[in-house]
Amino acid sequence: MRATRESSVAVFAHISAVGFGAAPIGNLYAEVAEDEAQAALARALDSGIRYFDTAPFYGHGLSEERLGRALSGLSRNTFTLSTKVGRLIEADAAKQAAVNDGFAVAGSRAVFDYSGDGVQRSFASSLARLGVDRVDLLLLHDVGARTHGARHASVVRQALDEALPAMAALRDAGAVGAIGLGVNEVEVCLELMPRFDLDCIMLAGRYTLLEQREALPLLHEAQRRGIRIIVAGPYNSGLLGDARAPGLTYNYAPVEPDTLARAQEIYRICADEGVDVGAAALQFPLAHPAVASVVAGLRSAEEVVSAVTRRDALISARLWQRLRAAEIVDPAARVPTA
Repeated sequence: MRATRESSVAVFAHISAVGFGAAPIGNLYAEVAEDEAQAALARALDSGIRYFDTAPFYGHGLSEERLGRALSGLSRNTFTLSTKVGRLIEADAAKQAAVNDGFAVAGSRAVFDYSGDGVQRSFASSLARLGVDRVDLLLLHDVGARTHGARHASVVRQALDEALPAMAALRDAGAVGAIGLGVNEVEVCLELMPRFDLDCIMLAGRYTLLEQREALPLLHEAQRRGIRIIVAGPYNSGLLGDARAPGLTYNYAPVEPDTLARAQEIYRICADEGVDVGAAALQFPLAHPAVASVVAGLRSAEEVVSAVTRRDALISARLWQRLRAAEIVDPAARVPTA
């Protein structure tokens, strides 16, 4: 373990509490026009959102390219930028479906590559698409047993032997401010934390208003080790995103009845208290001292305005008390204070 974390401390000293998740502007599920994507990014910058998270996987490079155009000309110390490694993007003329890997792009494919060479190649391509010479956070993308199944053990071994050391070398060279994981699985975080010197973990969908119990031991251990947590997916892939009623998806799949019932209870209590569920979902994770930022996926200027309104909404202590009494908020979870 390094005795100091100077570069990581500097990164997290300036990160904004709410970050712009740039997967949607990579044509997640449906095409987003270039002018609409740029309007969303411009509105975010105007609204004080200065942390932007992307990945080569998002639109097979499109998200990084669009983000690079939006940030071009800005002083590099005025924003925080994270991207990921673990996949390489390759041309593939056979890939012509309307939706490819979940993105409305064609003629390319994403291939997992956790080798040291793959990390270097992915990072160099990201710098070119983003138009920068360094990134603040570099995250190892989508390691975990639920993602890789029977290959999990070999993926973890390669991550420890090749990918993470290559990322650490970039950190030590000053090309990266901090390194970590970008995952939606708690178990792999607990598996890797004692075995490599991580600065941060981006955890998607596991520490939210809907669910906390599985992630709480991870957050506790991260805090003990000085590892910062970035919570992504605060709306649980759409379930808690609409102000009016629960969505129909959870974990990027149709929501099951028991999960939907839990979401409906959250909506009922929030409606009783006159609170937008999205505001409660966005603010809740920030109460935990291990959490540095919450990243919400945004695809339009209107969604940015909604996120900023939710970020700034005043929520009474009574809401959190009622959610805890209803066993929505775990007894061990922290809640925001006025």
